[in-house]
Amino acid sequence: MNIDFTKNADGLVPAIIQDAKTKNVLMLGYMNEEAYKITMETGKVTFYSRTKQRLWTKGEESGNFLNLVETKIDCDNDTLLIAVKPQGPTCHKGADTCWGEANSKDYGFLSILEETIKNRKENPNMEGSYVASLFKKGINKVAQKVGEEAVEVVIEAKDNNDDLFLNESADLLFHYLILLQAKGYSLKDVESVLENRHN
Repeated sequence: MNIDFTKNADGLVPAIIQDAKTKNVLMLGYMNEEAYKITMETGKVTFYSRTKQRLWTKGEESGNFLNLVETKIDCDNDTLLIAVKPQGPTCHKGADTCWGEANSKDYGFLSILEETIKNRKENPNMEGSYVASLFKKGINKVAQKVGEEAVEVVIEAKDNNDDLFLNESADLLFHYLILLQAKGYSLKDVESVLENRHN
């Protein structure tokens, strides 16, 4: 990897630290050539501290190491993107990230939808809520709806109406998310099973 450590007078390049699994940005540090070399040799992310004027390995005191997974460089060869497996919280204040955010997997809109479904489950008397009313009817009704939607997806898959197929697919996914919540699970649990099978 051809990293240009000469662009800045101090010989440092920014190193953006990203969780390899969640893809969340955990922190920003700086590396000189020696810090990068030690990181590659040990598999523990090492920085150059601008305040202490020395090398430091993240976790050397706390035990919260950043275990190296992959390193990438940007198009100008002067910024690193380092994917890691964090061993504990990353921020020295005890937070998962240096922005005080939880380092949890985000599925975009599906995560928002999951949170809404969870809220409806926890508030079953929410008036006018289809999801809350479905939870009230119990697990058998929720499971039945998933089965019905699955059959409709299969039927539409055999036809040539893409709009109907996608709409039925959305209905199936929606009701499956409800079923997961009814059973006390989430997409993360399903993803974990798939990851274990992949390994």
